[in-house]
Amino acid sequence: MTAVQIAGREVHFNKQGHLASFLDWDNDLAEALAAEEGLELTDCHWSVINFLREYYAFHEIPPSPKVVIRAIGHEVSRHTPCTRKNLESLFPDGGCKQACRIAGLPNYYCHAC
Repeated sequence: MTAVQIAGREVHFNKQGHLASFLDWDNDLAEALAAEEGLELTDCHWSVINFLREYYAFHEIPPSPKVVIRAIGHEVSRHTPCTRKNLESLFPDGGCKQACRIAGLPNYYCHAC
């Protein structure tokens, strides 16, 4: 486990670079993680991130891309039907896995993405 100063505090990450604790996450940390990966978070990003966190908090696994698209696809792609390609374009460095990292989900739960 590695401790890193990010978003003004010490945060612990596992060997794969994911948060060690789901509860350590907050919006400032998400912004900092996204910036490190070259992303500026938009409302669409936040819709996905918040959905991932809410789903994980309830089910203890991340939703599949199909579940995300069905639940919040209208927020991700307002004028055309949302597809997995739309979802992955928001997080171009790994799609759902990148979204899971920024949302603070543990690495081992992102294999479903």
